[in-house]
Amino acid sequence: MNIGHLRRGLATATATALIGVLSFAAPALAQSNDKQPVFALISHAAPGDTFWDIERKGAEAAADKLGARLIYAHNPAASQQATLVDNVINQKVDGIALTLSHPDAMKSAVAKANRAGIPVIGLNSGLNEWKKTGVFAYIGQDPVVAGRAYGERLNTVGAKHVLCVNHEQGNVSLARRCEGIEKGFEGKTTILYVNGQDMTSVRSRILAKLQQDPSIDYIATLGSPFAMTSLRAVRMSGRQVEVTTFDLDERVVKAIQSGKIRWAVDQQPYLQGYLAIQSLWLKATNGNVIGGGQAVLTGPAFVTKDNVAQVAEFAARGTR
Repeated sequence: MNIGHLRRGLATATATALIGVLSFAAPALAQSNDKQPVFALISHAAPGDTFWDIERKGAEAAADKLGARLIYAHNPAASQQATLVDNVINQKVDGIALTLSHPDAMKSAVAKANRAGIPVIGLNSGLNEWKKTGVFAYIGQDPVVAGRAYGERLNTVGAKHVLCVNHEQGNVSLARRCEGIEKGFEGKTTILYVNGQDMTSVRSRILAKLQQDPSIDYIATLGSPFAMTSLRAVRMSGRQVEVTTFDLDERVVKAIQSGKIRWAVDQQPYLQGYLAIQSLWLKATNGNVIGGGQAVLTGPAFVTKDNVAQVAEFAARGTR
């Protein structure tokens, strides 16, 4: 696949080696353990965000392959997410995959899991904080690297002023995406905070900003549902503004194919969910630790009209 992965050598080698090792080891270990493992995936997903459907599918596929049971729970409020972790600790699960969008709020819950002998792996959010949080490994993309590459791509298309739409203020990974754009982009970057749980409000806020500032010529959203909402806001404004986004789903893929969205950055959430559960299984059953003290990278990759056909089939079945 010729999608432009950054850090291609390190990320590809690490992920490829990991997949090979885990797939080889799984059958023999599964046969030696009569107890069905139970793992939990606890995310900060908000209702209606299709990104997390893909992450969950990856985790479910890994659990199914390993003969394990998966518990999935989510809450965008940091305190409630920590409570969900406490709940699965009390259920004595064999491992926990945890997103770290608000890492400080997760520290006590992770410490409790560690005291109980339950391994915890971080994924998706919190790349800079995962070691301090107490998880044993991390799987995801580097949001600053992804953002910087995004900004550099904006330079190549002649963009002048990008509106970076942040749908969850306080989420460390989302903030770093906009930060990365600012570092890579030679033009002006404006950050707009919106309430990602109220799409009507998101559309209204973007529309108002477009009407207020005619110099904005590009929009960068930080999640696929917000790209679709941005398209509606642009139509309502009557202006010619290009929409781009982080993250994929089937609707974004179709919009890229039709030319309505210029590009998307794919961090491969299915792969994140799959590797997290597979890694927990190996940690719980064989003491294996992935990554060698470094994050296992799953992105970024740019999906454009030129290469979208390479992922369209997978997006249609809900795995990209």
